[in-house]
Amino acid sequence: MDGVTATGVRADARIVARADRRGGTALPVLESDGPLALRRVRSGGAEARVMVVGAMSGPLGGDRFSLTASAAQGARLHVGSAAATLALPGQTKGEARYDVRLDVADGAELHWLPEQLISARGSDLRVVTRAELAAGARLVLREEQVLGRAGEESGRLGSRLTVRIAGRTVLDQELACGPGAPGGWDGPAVLAGHRAVGQLVIVRPEFDRNPPGPAVLDECAALMPLAGPAVLVSALAPDALRLRRVLDASLARLMGRT
Repeated sequence: MDGVTATGVRADARIVARADRRGGTALPVLESDGPLALRRVRSGGAEARVMVVGAMSGPLGGDRFSLTASAAQGARLHVGSAAATLALPGQTKGEARYDVRLDVADGAELHWLPEQLISARGSDLRVVTRAELAAGARLVLREEQVLGRAGEESGRLGSRLTVRIAGRTVLDQELACGPGAPGGWDGPAVLAGHRAVGQLVIVRPEFDRNPPGPAVLDECAALMPLAGPAVLVSALAPDALRLRRVLDASLARLMGRT
């Protein structure tokens, strides 16, 4: 349940998707509280679509948010957000935290495509995203982080992204940016002065038979095959609009829509 404590706001959200008898996807569990509101939106075909709507500002300093999305066998789930997430400083000192857990069963498909996360000046946020997939699962996962609003310095932002397929870790990476982060985060070996950074992870069983090869997709974007039926696209850009264009083009290429 949600609540306000001495250390900030606590909010949890949970989505469970299951295939129904008509060839579609049902949502037997759609629970949220506090700053996290979940809304089912209209969709076509077998896919169920859910939007995460920010009911309050945040996350602020000291807040603890968590969201779990599970797709059972045969389900198709698409999760997006109605607007960008804005990390802000709060009256409560200390790091805010946003934990995301994605579980995808054999034969299920999950698209995790939220809007950008913006790290405002003075904020301190750590985001941890963990995806657990069965051997025959499918996943499209996009993360976009923008360091500061227009003309503003970044807050402190730490992120960790882990993807496991059939119990094996295929990706585990961390990035720390902003004041207090390890030196060199803005240098040529990391962000090279850019203010938008993104990752796109695609898992498809057919990549086992015909994996995409490594490629340079843009001046500051690259595709790298992972140790499994998965690929990672990493991209840098001067702003959120350019970053989205690069990741959208990469997604279209990898999903065979070009």
